[in-house]
Amino acid sequence: MTPATAILFKLSSVTLLVGMLALIKASAGEVPTGEIVFFRSFFAMPVIIVWLISRKELSTGLKTVDPWGHLWRGLVGSAAMALNFMALGLLPLPEVTAISYATPIVVVIFAAMFLGETVRLFRLSAVVIGLVGVLVVLSPRLSSLSAGGLQAGGLGASETLGAVIALGAAVMAALAQVFIRKLTRTERTASIVFWFSVTASILSLTTLPFGWVIPSPGTAAMLIGSGICGGIGQILLTTAYRHADASVIAPFDYASMLLAVVLGYVVFSEVPTLQTLIGAGIVISAGALIIWREHRLGLEREKQRKAMSPSG
Repeated sequence: MTPATAILFKLSSVTLLVGMLALIKASAGEVPTGEIVFFRSFFAMPVIIVWLISRKELSTGLKTVDPWGHLWRGLVGSAAMALNFMALGLLPLPEVTAISYATPIVVVIFAAMFLGETVRLFRLSAVVIGLVGVLVVLSPRLSSLSAGGLQAGGLGASETLGAVIALGAAVMAALAQVFIRKLTRTERTASIVFWFSVTASILSLTTLPFGWVIPSPGTAAMLIGSGICGGIGQILLTTAYRHADASVIAPFDYASMLLAVVLGYVVFSEVPTLQTLIGAGIVISAGALIIWREHRLGLEREKQRKAMSPSG
């Protein structure tokens, strides 16, 4: 597979995952968040199982040497998913997407705190730039909070709450990435993907006593579709990263902003504010700097390995 094909897989994955978010947003007014998490996780599992069978990796996907690691990853990942879905019911799709770009920025901070990774001045500067961009996106909501705009039932109150929840989702997603990094030391990708879907499905069932509903046929179809889109998107994402360097693939994550703007406008009549677009642009620039830096460091490490090898 050529890098161009891997990029196509990545773009297809981004398209499906943004489509998944649109389906979930359309369902959020009728179905509680825990039920949405169940549909998203449970109906992704058949897709993942078929994929593992086709690759003859089903037994690998079931094997684990770190069940507690999967549990912690599942708890944190499910929380991130639930918070993100809650935010979708309160904020425009482009704004939720822009705030989610904080995740790779926060990952750098958490990797230094919990994994002992060295964060030098360049990456630290990129993190600061990214956080400034997030604040630009959040500032209208936070100013509403500071101005006492949280009146019961008010539109400003729900949108401010949505911004806080979306930021919480980004932080939890970053923490989930840290757990995934730790899991990759002992677990295969198939195992990580499979057991997260299982864990999230089981955890979502604990919300059953809190008011699940029987969705209308149309809403049920959208929820099932979100699970299928999520499963296929996850597989395409994994395939893309298997056949091309992360530094080549990762920047195409930011195509999700364009897709979110288009879907938000066409489906939900949402027009992103200039402040959202500016803040998203700043965060994207910071993320691109981190990706570029990682690529340069990877090239330098490769040169050092070649220089130290006997054949070098």
